[in-house]
Amino acid sequence: MNRRAFVLSTLAFTGALSIPIRTLSRETSFEPDLAKLVEGKGWQVFNRNVSLIELGAKRVVRFDERVGEGVALVKDYEFKNGVIEFDVRGKNILQKSFVGIAFHALDETTYDSIYFRPFNFRNEDPVRRGHAVQYISQPTYTWKKLRAEYTGKYEQPVQPVPDPDAWFHARVVVARPGISVFVNDATKPSLVVEQLSERKGGAVGLWTGDGSGGDFANLRITPAS
Repeated sequence: MNRRAFVLSTLAFTGALSIPIRTLSRETSFEPDLAKLVEGKGWQVFNRNVSLIELGAKRVVRFDERVGEGVALVKDYEFKNGVIEFDVRGKNILQKSFVGIAFHALDETTYDSIYFRPFNFRNEDPVRRGHAVQYISQPTYTWKKLRAEYTGKYEQPVQPVPDPDAWFHARVVVARPGISVFVNDATKPSLVVEQLSERKGGAVGLWTGDGSGGDFANLRITPAS
């Protein structure tokens, strides 16, 4: 199945059957230049230093580790519905790796996010494995609030289980109000939730959690009307 057909079938799976096919052509995909992120052009970076690393043909942006969340938002690009894909690498160190994306962002403190905790991917504790992929909506619906009030609804295990120290591919399908998260070549989502924010659009960016760094590559955004 080619990429365009996969995007169409994925959106259909999440219930977005009303999205016109013409809006999902490959030509509409947008791949933000990660090199410009490091140069400070076309991006806004908050609370992180970033560096560019060449790994063969892969251009990798590395976030350093700092207290608080780190966000890098693409300037002058509004995302509503569609698919956000990216390659990401965290590490298997307990409470030291939170990596994902932000979307429908108004600024560095107000956004929705899907993120992963790689250190929980293969954890022997089944409860911790259930905290592998997370949805939040900042600043109101933090992970602490969602875990306390909606246990198991906004975070789930990841299937198939990736190597917590290796690269993996994530696809986040936003078909408001639904959000579905797929990892690697999975056809079944690891997480399916409905958005808690009332925002219908906003900026897209890369995200790391409190005290966490992370590596990112191959960001692609395929919008749908």
